[in-house]
Parts: sequence; structure tokens; C-alpha cells
Amino acid sequence: MKILAIQKTTLIDYPGHVAATVFLAGCNFRCPWCYSKELVLPELIKTVPEIPEQKILEFLRGKKSYLEGIVLCGGEPTVNPDLPQFIQKIKDMGFLVKLDTNGSNPEMLDALIGKKLIDYVAMDIKLPKERYDQVFFAAVPVENIQKSIDILKTAGVDYEFRTTVVPGVHTEDDLILMSEWVGGSASSEQAGEQGKPKYYLQNFRAERNIDPAYGAIKPYSDEFFAQVCAKIAGRFSVCKLR
Repeated sequence: MKILAIQKTTLIDYPGHVAATVFLAGCNFRCPWCYSKELVLPELIKTVPEIPEQKILEFLRGKKSYLEGIVLCGGEPTVNPDLPQFIQKIKDMGFLVKLDTNGSNPEMLDALIGKKLIDYVAMDIKLPKERYDQVFFAAVPVENIQKSIDILKTAGVDYEFRTTVVPGVHTEDDLILMSEWVGGSASSEQAGEQGKPKYYLQNFRAERNIDPAYGAIKPYSDEFFAQVCAKIAGRFSVCKLR
């Protein structure tokens, strides 16, 4: 496992908690709109100085008086087989742990939840399930994405779904399809608000993208997101632009 960066304090990345964010190298996806290419592309990963695990743990020990949680993101953290051992060391210090994941490794996700190593999961939903292979240009295990969705809906851990919305990639119809895929019942009488997932839409950022052509794309307007949220909000306990 390679640790390439740490944000020492964040009030945003872990809802309701003061946290630090640890950035792990490596990813099994190649989203062309991704703006963390130094954490994804092998040729760039090797140019970034690695932070020793022990240095991260020493930092955390010194900040227990005000940090409540640790966010693990990437890249894709679950590509690292030694991730559970690293999380155990963090949990042993008494921190809450949030995992950011693309949902492609349901076996590890299930194991982490079962061992009570993670307290919150943010899972990226990239596309309608029928379109994953159209954008990634490679076989993507959509059945694994489905397994991860099902795990989160039944495991009892706090979680959210989220989508980075990219003009030219996502249409309003796509977002409606995605809401139907991951959402609860559109009727609060049937599901109850507490039984519905949270869904956050994130606006695309045209900066340092894996595919440089995405740097010319103009993000959607706030009005577009308001229109979409009005149509899909009934399926979620929270549905808004982040």
C-alpha cells in the first residue's frame, strides 16, 4: 500500500466529524474525468514521494485530542490487500473510519463491515449500470457494483451514494436511471425516510483530468441540479448537490 498524501484537517469529507483524509495510490478504474490522476496512473504515482505508514500513525497519535475520524480515499483504497491491517491500527487508536470506494470489491467491503473496521462508506456510482463498459472501454464487473450496493443497504453501516456529474457523459435521463438503481422506494409511506439511502450529486471539475479533453468541458449549472434533484429526491433521505 502506498500513501501519497494526507489532508490533516477536513470538516467536509466525513459528515458531522472533524477528520483527516489519507490518500492511497492505485485504482482499477480509469474515469477520464478524474482529477486525481497522480493517485491513479502508474507512471504518475511513481513520481510522487511516498509517505511511510508509520509517519501517518505517528501524526494521528498526536492529534487524538481533536480529530474524530479518518477518511481513506484514492484512487481506490480496496485495491490494496493490506488495507484491513492499516485500518485496524487506526481503529485501535479510537478513530472513526470512513471509506471512499467505487464499489468494485464487495468481498473486501463486506469483510471490513463485518469486522467493524469502517463506520461510514461513500460509494461512487459512476453511470447507469448498463453503461459502465461504454465509458471505461473495458470489462467492468457491474455485478460487483450491484453486490456492494446490496451490502450497504443491508449491513447496518452508515453510508451514502454519490455521483460526479459530467456534461457529455451524464444526461438528466441517466441520473434518473441511476436514482432508480440505487434509490429506495419513491413513496415515503412504503419505505420511510430512515430506510432510504443518501445520494449526493457532485459537479464535475475541469482540472488536471486523466483525459485532457475534459478540461474544455463546462460544468452543469446549479439550475440543472435543482431540476434533477426535484425529480429524484423522493427515493432518498437526502438528495442534493454537494
